[in-house]
Amino acid sequence: MLAIVLGAFAAHGLKPLISADSLAVFQTGVSYQMYHALALLALALIPGLGIQKVKIVFRFFIFGILFFSGSLYILALKSVVPFSISFLAPITPIGGLLLIGGWIQLAYRLFNA
Repeated sequence: MLAIVLGAFAAHGLKPLISADSLAVFQTGVSYQMYHALALLALALIPGLGIQKVKIVFRFFIFGILFFSGSLYILALKSVVPFSISFLAPITPIGGLLLIGGWIQLAYRLFNA
């Protein structure tokens, strides 16, 4: 739901306020949030994975979404906030690594179930 709300906000509320490049950055955050929200739903439906195996993947995905998409949202708004937020730039790749780590954990747990 949050990804849909943020996507609509970007398309209708942010479009006149930020550049096309910044809007594309924001939309990238929305896309990755939606992909991983769907992956979290699918994760709950995988038979044979115990709760402990699901928890680690869940944590990687949740923190990856927060760091990756969250930092992209904030960085996309840098032209409209009255202070510097450039310090958040290194957080984005950390979030990406967490998302990748979640997929690696999921694959490992599926093949070693």
